[in-house]
Amino acid sequence: MEMKDYPAGEYFVQRNILDELGLDEVAQKGTWSTKPTPGERVKESLRCSASRVKHTALSWVPVLGWLPQYSFRENAIGDLISGCSVGIMHLPQGMAYALLASLRPVFGLYTSLYPVLVYFLFGTSRHISIGTFAVISIMIGSVTERLGPDSDFIGNGTNGTESVNFDERDAYRVQIACSLTLLAGIFQLLLGVVRFGFVVTYLSEPLVRGYTTGSACHVCVSQLKYLFGITPARFTGPLSLIYVIAATIITHFGGLTSKYSIDVVGEIPSGLKAPRVPDATLFSNVIGDAFAVAIVGYAINISLGKTFALKHGYKVDSNQELVALGLSNTVGSFFQCYAVTSSLSRSLVQESTGGKTQVAGVISSVIVLITILKIGALFEDLPKAVLSTIVFVNLKGMFKQFLDVPMLWKTNKVDLLVWLVTFTSTILLNLDLGLAVSVGFSMLTVIFRTQLPRYSILGHMPGTGLYLDTDTYKEAKEIPGIKIFRSSTTIYYANAEMYLEALQEKSGIEIGKLLTAKKKQDAKLKRIQKKEKKKAKKEAKKEPEVKEGKVSAEPRGPSQGNGVSLRLTETSTNDPNKGQVNRAYQHDTTMSDSDSDAGCHTYDSISHVSHHSDKGKGRACGSGTHSIILDISATSFVDTVTVKTLKNIFRDFGEIDLDIYLAGCQACVVEQLETAGFFSESIPKSRLFVTVHDAVLHILHKLGQTDFILDVSCTTQM
Repeated sequence: MEMKDYPAGEYFVQRNILDELGLDEVAQKGTWSTKPTPGERVKESLRCSASRVKHTALSWVPVLGWLPQYSFRENAIGDLISGCSVGIMHLPQGMAYALLASLRPVFGLYTSLYPVLVYFLFGTSRHISIGTFAVISIMIGSVTERLGPDSDFIGNGTNGTESVNFDERDAYRVQIACSLTLLAGIFQLLLGVVRFGFVVTYLSEPLVRGYTTGSACHVCVSQLKYLFGITPARFTGPLSLIYVIAATIITHFGGLTSKYSIDVVGEIPSGLKAPRVPDATLFSNVIGDAFAVAIVGYAINISLGKTFALKHGYKVDSNQELVALGLSNTVGSFFQCYAVTSSLSRSLVQESTGGKTQVAGVISSVIVLITILKIGALFEDLPKAVLSTIVFVNLKGMFKQFLDVPMLWKTNKVDLLVWLVTFTSTILLNLDLGLAVSVGFSMLTVIFRTQLPRYSILGHMPGTGLYLDTDTYKEAKEIPGIKIFRSSTTIYYANAEMYLEALQEKSGIEIGKLLTAKKKQDAKLKRIQKKEKKKAKKEAKKEPEVKEGKVSAEPRGPSQGNGVSLRLTETSTNDPNKGQVNRAYQHDTTMSDSDSDAGCHTYDSISHVSHHSDKGKGRACGSGTHSIILDISATSFVDTVTVKTLKNIFRDFGEIDLDIYLAGCQACVVEQLETAGFFSESIPKSRLFVTVHDAVLHILHKLGQTDFILDVSCTTQM
């Protein structure tokens, strides 16, 4: 490559045309691998040293890395103020969100204590506030009410009336919540240990925001009974939100309640309860819900954690966050806590009031602990309607997400569709089914996008080495005889067939029809050859003096009927399977009308290159195309279907004398093609070029079109 002094905004590059073999030689492609072998990895994992033990301890227990270096002068005051502020928020939110989980308020306080301390040890985010959260609470509540409905605890009351045994019901619901939390924590732990933190990437931002908005609607509806002081019948499953709403309206405005007593928080026992193992027999009933809680909780947690990390310039380990959240839930389940995640409102307060580390979380836990031990009784007469209003206020941020709809309408309608489908399915199908439908629909949009990419024919920008979509750029002109075809996405089994169809449509070459016409032409040629052989034999018998193997070269006139000259017979007497049949497509002017019509329908020679090349090959009739370049720079991997499709393209188009070339192939894709046995004598590596420009120059040089090569200048203006 030669670099010279040029005016600003211009550059000059002079190099040889590079195909894949040339690139390997020039760039000195190596076969070595920098990755350790499986044996070396196993050896390394079993090796024990002081530095390795230290590194492992710091990666699994991050607090050991940052706490010894904690700066009291810089962080203590901010963490103290932040911890007190968040601790005060924990009290009403913990009790209010416990109602969403259909548990007594005191269990919300427990959930605001133990998991926070566990996250302090194992978490990597400095600013998020772990504890109760509305979405997770309502997901827990849907399970506790489904498995522990009031109807299962109706007994005989005083005066022969039936009443619900609330103590027994609440105790069973706590068992359900703890079992679900333990199983969700186990799921998170396992995913974190196997480094599966990337699983949350399948939950796109529109999906998460639509899901949380739909969940906020469920939360609001669940609080109507406390806000209006009524006790409507509970519904679960699909359309349960609609039935609740209807029951609340009928009960309240129909005057069905005869006694308007104010429901209060009730007894908050002082002191901490001893740990208890959750009931594992309930696992089979909550396994699906536990997985949904694990994924949603982690998605909310990591999205908030990465937001604050980006703002303050530090890194959050997604896999360690899974472990930290899993341990918080697992340990918490033994202390009658339910599933936790980070709260947006508390996290914003923790960050905005000066919190710098998770020491703020420890301080907030101390405030919750003091409340449970000493001043919990002060909250016993707090009306549940007040807690409901707290819930409504904290949902303000979620309801602001409705503003996503007009924004997505302007920016990305596919993401808008994901948002709306997620929101609607969450509302109508409940939280668990709604999440499953949402994820499935989101994945389908990805599949459809790869199945329906943009296919383009590229043209050359004069004076540059650029090749652009001719439908988009007016100045991009197709090079005569060369079709450059590009797909905007990876070619794989789901879109390989459509890729072939688009290639034929865009290039104007219907390979199926042309191959059928070729077969008919071959059959006609064989019939003519047979007739000529019979004729020659008859003439040989009549004229024994003619030397063996010689045939008269006198042309026949039109009166002989078949209208094909003997020249065609002589050039086609070779075995058609040895590649000599191409000349048969160049029809003699003495052919009959029917023969010439068939020939024009199938193949014709390219007039604009015939004077440059002496090959005389037949080309697709009317198209003038002799070469096709497939730009596969967007392809990041190939599967067996892709390899078969490309092989078929080389074979089928080659049969009608169209040369196929590949351009822009990534190194990893070349390796995959080699492994799949793609390259052969019929498809050599010399058909694979570094860029489209290299392929074009190679084709023009091969055809001897030096005048056009000179027009494709190597000097490029930027």
